[in-house]
Amino acid sequence: MEYKELAEIYQSLEDTSKRLEKTYLISELLKKTPSEDLKKIVLLLKGRVFPQWHQKKLGVASRLVLKAINIATGTSTNRIEQDWKKTGDLGLTAKKLIKNKTQSTLFFKPLSVNKVFKNIKALPKAKGHGAVDRKIKLIAELLSSAKPIEAKYITRTVLEDLRVGVGEGSLRDAIVWSFFGDKLKIRYNKEENDFDISDEERIEYNKYINAVQEAYDMKNDFAEVAKIAKENGLEGLKNVNLEVGKPIKVMLYQKAEDFEDAFETVGKPAALEYKYDGFRLQIHKNKDDIQLFTRRLDNVTKQFPDVVKVIKNNINSKNFILDAEIIGIDPKTKRWLPFQNISQRIKRKYNIHRMAKTIPVIINIFDAMQINNKNLIKTPFSERRAELKKITDQIPEKIELAEQIITDSQKNAEDFYKQSLGKGNEGIMVKALDKPYKPGSRVGYGVKVKPIMETLDLVITGAEWGQGKRAEWLSSFTVSCIDQDGNFREIGKVGTGIKEKEAEQNKDKNLEGATFKQLTNLLKPLIISEKGKCVKVKPKIVIEINYEEIQRSPTYSSGYALRFPRLVKLRPEKPIEEVSTLEQIREYYQTQKHRK
Repeated sequence: MEYKELAEIYQSLEDTSKRLEKTYLISELLKKTPSEDLKKIVLLLKGRVFPQWHQKKLGVASRLVLKAINIATGTSTNRIEQDWKKTGDLGLTAKKLIKNKTQSTLFFKPLSVNKVFKNIKALPKAKGHGAVDRKIKLIAELLSSAKPIEAKYITRTVLEDLRVGVGEGSLRDAIVWSFFGDKLKIRYNKEENDFDISDEERIEYNKYINAVQEAYDMKNDFAEVAKIAKENGLEGLKNVNLEVGKPIKVMLYQKAEDFEDAFETVGKPAALEYKYDGFRLQIHKNKDDIQLFTRRLDNVTKQFPDVVKVIKNNINSKNFILDAEIIGIDPKTKRWLPFQNISQRIKRKYNIHRMAKTIPVIINIFDAMQINNKNLIKTPFSERRAELKKITDQIPEKIELAEQIITDSQKNAEDFYKQSLGKGNEGIMVKALDKPYKPGSRVGYGVKVKPIMETLDLVITGAEWGQGKRAEWLSSFTVSCIDQDGNFREIGKVGTGIKEKEAEQNKDKNLEGATFKQLTNLLKPLIISEKGKCVKVKPKIVIEINYEEIQRSPTYSSGYALRFPRLVKLRPEKPIEEVSTLEQIREYYQTQKHRK
């Protein structure tokens, strides 16, 4: 399949904001995609060559791509940079310069999807001496053979900034439309941006949507799901299972206003558990192989040899997938430490065993997705907890099941809540006893109760270079939420709560917050465009924000703005797909005290 076909679909997707039209465009592409290219096409539609959970990352800086454009077009780096600053998009710059080159070129060998995929996938393999030159050569080879529109999207894919707005919902529905559309008699009306379907057909349609969604919940990879749907149909989707070593999205929990709201959402009686201030850890084991994954699906097994040892010796099951929270402990006072302390261990590459002694941890296990080859996703929570209890040898301050009570009493809930706060926790979780585990979804099977206005987890998508003594630092950080199609929507700028100098560790070793220098170092490799003092960055750095109020605003693409936003802390463990949603922002706006 020629890459030009995919590039033209990219452009059509970019040109429309209509979700159904995007679904139709993707479905038509998938219908005509040969089986051997299907998985590649689905990954590329999300701007990837590896599944989200895969440990290999492209990690290509803009300057490296700029050099590849220089080689492919013969244009000086200064001129490329000048044009880049005008367009604010290195992809558009590549398109323009390749177009100028093609006017004097007689022959181009068509680029195939396979060739583009192969070259981009090879980028992380380039390591050691000469790695940068090999990466530049791989990119330049593609750009030298590319048509202008192809160059635009090759550049964006390499920079992991595709900008075509393909959300998970559109991709899921497109798989149904592609491979089951004739059977379901799906009739898309492009002019009205709607598809005709009767109530009876809707019931059948939803069966297929649910089958694709459930398969994705197990695989966490739409590329695999699409191939299964095409080759094995509905029965193939129904037979998809969890696979140890491939992390899935964890279940998410919405915030309840109070205990009355919590019980109304999950039902009575309910399980109440401590909400620990640690980091989420997904634990996989198959025989003697144990792997640990963060909420971002990063593999951190090497960083936590102490956790691996405790798991191996104290959980009696040949294979499993467990959901847990890891808390740091002060080895002298035995007090639980806030998340920012233990986050140091996530990033650690050297002196790991020394760090394990400096910041030991407790493993608090609170859920299970698989135990002894038995898939527990659809099993009620009360049964999943019982299975956990059977296989776990609990050791105080080493490995424990999450502290839990089961009650239908609001007074008992409030007492347990105070007890949790007294231990330094963030609040409590209230969970339905009879509900399944739903990966990656806030469906009301469990809620959290916290003592303060809900903070927002937002991703930095832009910034400005400072002035005077801050001239070398980025500041005034643009933050964004995410909409249902996976697009980032700006909601304001934050510049307070950020320190100018590295804060000394106090007696509690409270490392929350961040410095301008620290944020600048994190964001500089992520810069994808510059205009004057303003930069746009790849969405990757998640921060927690508190604020006084959410206001309506035409200034930002979300339609909302934060009044007096303040950075609370970095959230390195949080994937960008789980930042606060536009829907949540609307809900918080509607429930602000003065609007009740």
